[in-house]
Amino acid sequence: MPFRLWSIVLVTCLTSCSCGGKKGDDGGGSTPQPNPPAGNPDVAAWITTGDQQALLQKQTVVLTFGTNANAFTNIDVDSTQQFQTIDGFGYTLTSGSAYVINRLSATDKSNLLKELFGNQENSISISYLRLSIGASDLSASVYSYDDMPAGQTDPTLAQFSLSPDKTELIPLLKEIVAINPAIKFLATPWSPPVWMKDNGLSVGGSLKPEYYEVYAKYFVKYIQAMKAEGITIDAITPQNEPLHPGNNPSLYMTAEQQAAFIKNNLGPAFQTASLATKIIVYDHNCNRPDYPLAILNDAAAKAFVNGSAFHLYEGDINTLSQVHNAHPDKHVYFTEQYTASNGNFGGDLKWHLKNVIVGATRNWSRVALEWNLANDASYGPHTPGGCTTCKGALTIGGSITRNVAYYIVAHASKLVPAGSVRIASNIAGNLQNVAFLTPAGKKVLIVSNDGNSPETFNIRYKGKWVSHSLAAGSVGTYVW
Repeated sequence: MPFRLWSIVLVTCLTSCSCGGKKGDDGGGSTPQPNPPAGNPDVAAWITTGDQQALLQKQTVVLTFGTNANAFTNIDVDSTQQFQTIDGFGYTLTSGSAYVINRLSATDKSNLLKELFGNQENSISISYLRLSIGASDLSASVYSYDDMPAGQTDPTLAQFSLSPDKTELIPLLKEIVAINPAIKFLATPWSPPVWMKDNGLSVGGSLKPEYYEVYAKYFVKYIQAMKAEGITIDAITPQNEPLHPGNNPSLYMTAEQQAAFIKNNLGPAFQTASLATKIIVYDHNCNRPDYPLAILNDAAAKAFVNGSAFHLYEGDINTLSQVHNAHPDKHVYFTEQYTASNGNFGGDLKWHLKNVIVGATRNWSRVALEWNLANDASYGPHTPGGCTTCKGALTIGGSITRNVAYYIVAHASKLVPAGSVRIASNIAGNLQNVAFLTPAGKKVLIVSNDGNSPETFNIRYKGKWVSHSLAAGSVGTYVW
């Protein structure tokens, strides 16, 4: 979990050209319903402004391609230049998230899940979720799937059971899969069972070498048990934030240890069990590209590895391209970034669009995931020592509040389905952007005005262009 807080400067935002909208406290209240277009536009547009006057608001202005000359900045979109395929956009569904969502009334819960994972007009169509294998620090308590009394071990994993997650998380996952059977799941542990660790504690410590083989079988059992519940685990990482042993739970795992575990134990165990689940390495900050590169440079480990995963609490998002360019046959994934309780909507919207949605995907990432999907008004549940400032995309209590992370992800997930391909577009001044070609042949351009003043620009495609304006700190998703 995050261990470095980001200080975001408050951005004073102007309302975007042609936006109506609703104002809420950090996006609270019901999700805005899209307005019908006033004509037959070539381009549909959804806008969120930093001042929350518009929240994923479908525009009524008619945006039509033409060739009338103007002096505006051009964003050129070229669908003939294609890059990586997108696996999806979403969040981590912690067991704490599941707990608060399950406290909703049956009707409210059903409506919320359809909004989050469905494909209706008001849905944001989340297509990818990260799960914890056992507890994360945003679980109500620390647990694994094979906890033993102090001093006892279970090297045959005879006591392995998903039972700690069969009350809240797994039933909710089944409801989600029923709504979106194609959703992908990435699973990662915060810690192995403590009896496998050299310090016998949930916090820190390292995996004992004599338990490498047992721990590999623990992953196999987890994937097989989830499959028996109707939940297919598409990918795993061996350890969340392996260089951050101070969280609860956590584990310290060096690159050399992870490489040895993968090539000698985890990879062969998956192979023996005929598992198609991908192994993705690292799952930590962009400041240490040496970690994933050390594993990928080990040919025996690399043979079992699909790619590398990153967070951005330290480092630069361009690190993803550095790792990709060193091993272009392996993928990269952006798997976590949180919004903090002391952040502000406008500043977070601007920073996360630039770095997570635009930055990660322009640097070859196949996913862009924010951190926790939901928590309560006190930023719980969390473990003792777990994150107390991590703000969910949703705050769930007596009502449902849609926070900034909801809109950060929604601007991509709603309109860029899994299977889309990133296509070429140029960064034009302060207009951070990324473009995609969807499986249905639609072009989608996400634009964030990273500057401090309004910007009018052209979206230029195949010799024609359409003009639109974005207020400072605002984001628009354009589809044609």
